[in-house]
Amino acid sequence: MKTILVLSPHPDFAETIRASLNPEQHRIVHRLNVEEAEPLLVHGLADACILDVDLMGVESVWVIECLRRRDAKSPLIAYTANIQSEWEEEAFLRGVTHVLAKPVRSRLLNSLLERLWNAPATRRPAQTFPPPVPMPARSPSFQTPEPSPTRVISASQTLDVLSDFSSILTHSLDAEAMLKQFLLFLREILSINRAAIFLNRPSPLTDTSLPEDRRRLRAVAAIGLSPGLLEHLGLSLDSGIGGQLSRLGRILRRDSDEARADVETQKEFELLGAQVAVPIPARDTIAGVAVFDVRITGEPLVNVELELIFHLLEQVGLALCNIELHDRLAGNNEMMTDVLRELSSACIVVGRDLKVLHANKAARRHFGQKNKRTGELEFSDLPQVLGAKIYQVLKTGAATGPYRYEPDNSPGTVYSVSVVPFRQGNSTVPISALLTADDLTQTEQLRRLEVEAANLRLIKSMADRLAHEIGNALVPLATHQQLLAEKYRDREFRESLDQALADGVKRVTRLINQMRFLAREGHIEQETFTVGKLIEEAYQEARKHQSADAGRLQFETGGQPVVITGDRAALKHALAEIMLNALQANPKEPKIGVTLHTDANRGGAPDVQIEVQDNGAGFTAEAAQKAPAPFFTTRNVGLGLGLTVSRKIIETHHGKLEIVPPQAGQPGVVRVSLPGDSGITTAA
Repeated sequence: MKTILVLSPHPDFAETIRASLNPEQHRIVHRLNVEEAEPLLVHGLADACILDVDLMGVESVWVIECLRRRDAKSPLIAYTANIQSEWEEEAFLRGVTHVLAKPVRSRLLNSLLERLWNAPATRRPAQTFPPPVPMPARSPSFQTPEPSPTRVISASQTLDVLSDFSSILTHSLDAEAMLKQFLLFLREILSINRAAIFLNRPSPLTDTSLPEDRRRLRAVAAIGLSPGLLEHLGLSLDSGIGGQLSRLGRILRRDSDEARADVETQKEFELLGAQVAVPIPARDTIAGVAVFDVRITGEPLVNVELELIFHLLEQVGLALCNIELHDRLAGNNEMMTDVLRELSSACIVVGRDLKVLHANKAARRHFGQKNKRTGELEFSDLPQVLGAKIYQVLKTGAATGPYRYEPDNSPGTVYSVSVVPFRQGNSTVPISALLTADDLTQTEQLRRLEVEAANLRLIKSMADRLAHEIGNALVPLATHQQLLAEKYRDREFRESLDQALADGVKRVTRLINQMRFLAREGHIEQETFTVGKLIEEAYQEARKHQSADAGRLQFETGGQPVVITGDRAALKHALAEIMLNALQANPKEPKIGVTLHTDANRGGAPDVQIEVQDNGAGFTAEAAQKAPAPFFTTRNVGLGLGLTVSRKIIETHHGKLEIVPPQAGQPGVVRVSLPGDSGITTAA
């Protein structure tokens, strides 16, 4: 498919070009100007460029010059509504290939593009080989004859051709096909009757065979032998022909002393109908064994021919090592490609020329909608934001960390995108870049649903607790209301009613204050006041909600008064809630110890620290961890929001509320810290 870049300020012109061409053969990319098309032009991604020239004169000539500076090779076709000879001549001089008049004619444009791209192919001359050298008649005995000078020269000349051919075979990537053609070529040159090659070929990825199987050889190529025989016959590097070659490291003849002394070797020679075995060396080991019979005329192979065959098999052994290495690399690459293809994350690898080297299924699904027919993803298919990121990484070599990307044409879709450069060796210039895009749409939706569900659970818990607490406040009021008409004149009843109203008002007022401070978002009323007086007022407020009459406050100020600036009412409510929690720790004889002191922080500003200690049994490990959480309480009354509201108020003042880790037999301690470098001023 050819890519055609259309430069026009009018989208209708690009649509006209697209409608005029076959969509299965031409792909149209529309850009408004040369600046937008620069990545496509600089890296040669466009096979041709069509320019919409509406104005004659200097401006159109300048556009042509800009195009040719960025892409000097691609054909450039200019369309104009009014062709002027002077402008047409100038356009051709500036690099325009053809000038066509509007309107766009489909047949003319298709014919022009076919002539531009369909260049005649040249034929390579067929390779010819010298004719086979005639062989002399077979000698009566099987003993190797002494070759004559004429015979040696003919064989050498013939094997020179084979040597040239073997250099071509070393580039092959199919071992069995290469060895098969190698044997056929030997038969053509030397007229060999039978031949077979046995190799030890492990799996391309992993060798899971048993140790004894790694020494076995199987037939991979043969001529003149039955396939059924080779299927059930294998050699070994520990015994027989393979063992002899592994030990000797040289050519082995059937009539040699070593072969005659080994029964298994003779048996294998007989089964294969072979007279000589040649090892196939591969670096420091033996890759396999090649066995040969005599010529079809019955004449045995002479020593000089076997020596040249041995050297040719050395090249074959190196080629086999390269093929095995290639198979392993190809297998690993295929495995990694399969892994990338099945990943849920979109993965796109782009080269320096802005060619898409790899795009998995997720990438084509998310970004390849324009090419549904071909299924291929091209750089111009990517959104402009992502394309700009990849272009920047390829130019600068600096990776871009994960960032949030939301497509304009797909509201609600969210991606987490990263672009990483790939470098080769110690080069500082990246050769490619990997873009990964994780679709976070469902994750974001699940997170929102979880937040909404958590809010609903919080509202449910709050409604249950509020209903329970308000019900507790209304019980005495409802009881007195039922007896009001009957016992209103009774003095004790009126006093009891007054106390019930007061308690109910206090409990409801506390609930209202908790809800108000819990709903407030970061609003602080600025007011300057002394901390000591604030603590005393907070203690008195806490006592209003404590039923026991007894209660003592032991307050240590550190000698000098401390003045701070903040929201007095909010901080008073926070401290009152903390002190009420301390009073309720020992209802029979409550006692609170409060310590106030200032410490200089790292920035030199003073920090205010308030420690509130009760005389109860102390916090348990579980209570110390859960106490600031909403609705946690160890009593039957109350919402369990006291410390939660206190923590929010203190954190709004950039402070911190913490429960000192409990120790066995020690009372509970709550520490409030108000930092001096967060807008809160302290003074002595």
